[in-house]
Amino acid sequence: MSLRAPRELSGVGMTSLRTRARMVERLREQGVHDTRVLAAMATVPRHLFVEEALAHRAYEDTALPINFGQTISRPYVVARMIEVLLTGRRGSRNPGRVLEVGTGCGYQAAVLAAVAREVYSVERIRDLHERARRNLLGLKLSNLRLVHADGRFGLEQAAPYDSIILAAAADEVPEDLLRQLAQGGRMVLPLRRREGRDDQRLALVERVGRGFEETELELVHFVRLESGKA
Repeated sequence: MSLRAPRELSGVGMTSLRTRARMVERLREQGVHDTRVLAAMATVPRHLFVEEALAHRAYEDTALPINFGQTISRPYVVARMIEVLLTGRRGSRNPGRVLEVGTGCGYQAAVLAAVAREVYSVERIRDLHERARRNLLGLKLSNLRLVHADGRFGLEQAAPYDSIILAAAADEVPEDLLRQLAQGGRMVLPLRRREGRDDQRLALVERVGRGFEETELELVHFVRLESGKA
C-alpha cells in the first residue's frame, strides 16, 4: 500500500522529511537494503508517534519511552525485523496478511501497513491501544486494524497469517502463534535465551511442510512479553 502523510503531518519547515532521508541513509549504511522497507521508513512520520517533548529525537537511532514501561523501537530494529519478515531464508516475497503483537504507539504498525496487504495489530494495554489509534488517525490506513487483546494468544478470528511479528521478547515461541501461521509463513520475534539473564536474540521462524525452521539472528533488547489485558 502506498502511504502518504498529509502536508500538516510532514513537520515544521519540512525538517522531518530531511531528517527521515538522513535516517534512511543511515539504515542503508547499517545493512538494510530492501527497497520496500526503506521506502516505508522514509514515508512514515516517526515524530507523530513520540511525546512532543521528544519529537526532536524522533529520527535518532534510539528507542524512546512511550509510558507504561514500553518503548518505541530503534528505527534500525523496526527496519531490520520487517526486512527479515519480507526476505527470510527462502527469498523475497509479499508479507500478505500480517499479525503484529504489541502495537505500542503504532509506529511499526504504520510501517507494516506501507508494505503489506493487510495488518492486524494487537495491544494488551488499553491506554496504548487508544493512543496508537489517535496517532494513526491522520494517516488514514485502510488496510490496518487495531485490536485490544492479549497478543500472546494471537488473533484467531483473522488467522491464518502469512507473517507474524512480535514487539516483545518471549521465553519461547508461543504455541498459539505457531498455529496461526500460514503454510510457508514467517514469524520474527525476539527470544530470551538464558534463564535469569536478559539475553535476547532476534529469531526467524518459518513454517515449512509439517514443521518449523528457526534461525537465530543478532542480539536485540525488548521489553518482556506479558500476558493479560490491562
